[in-house]
Amino acid sequence: MSHAPPPHHAAPPGYDPPRPAGRLLLTPEDTEAPARVRRLRRLGLGERVEPALDVFAGRLAEVTGAPYAMVNFLVTNGQFFAGLHIPLFPPVVRADGTGPEFGRVHPRDHGFCPHVAARRRALVLEDVRDYPRFAGNPVVDEFGIRSYLGAPLIDSTGTVLGTVGAADVQPRPWGKAGLETIKSTAAELVGRIERAADDGLPL
Repeated sequence: MSHAPPPHHAAPPGYDPPRPAGRLLLTPEDTEAPARVRRLRRLGLGERVEPALDVFAGRLAEVTGAPYAMVNFLVTNGQFFAGLHIPLFPPVVRADGTGPEFGRVHPRDHGFCPHVAARRRALVLEDVRDYPRFAGNPVVDEFGIRSYLGAPLIDSTGTVLGTVGAADVQPRPWGKAGLETIKSTAAELVGRIERAADDGLPL
């Protein structure tokens, strides 16, 4: 006895069907990596924690009112937060009463900074759950990240050194003001990095 094939339902316009892909396939390819690593080495960045950048991240957290803020250099096979501000008490607590450890080194598929670097433009996510591409990112589950604001650090050679970003565990109406804030913060930091390199002075 033959069975009729199941009816075919056309996908609605604009529908992007789920694909059997790992998270890395949702992370943009980093074609600038070799040039970036060389440039970071020339600038003496990306290999150690910079206390001045921790202060910078703290100021960004204060300005944006976000619990997390970072200066992120995209290094070989990952991300390094040379400047980092994290809350004193984790805003997300596990069932055993402990909070996740938000370290300085993350894989490339964690978070949204690699997307900022690849697009070479600021990224504003007021609620990551509104974006299927970002809603399944590991930082959403591990750290409860719900909103993000980031901009690329593009130096005078045109190299994307990394990003500055802020993240919250609540949806945030960043709006145009948030966009302008993160863009001006990135421009300020790039100028500071290049002046320090030219003058041979620490950040």
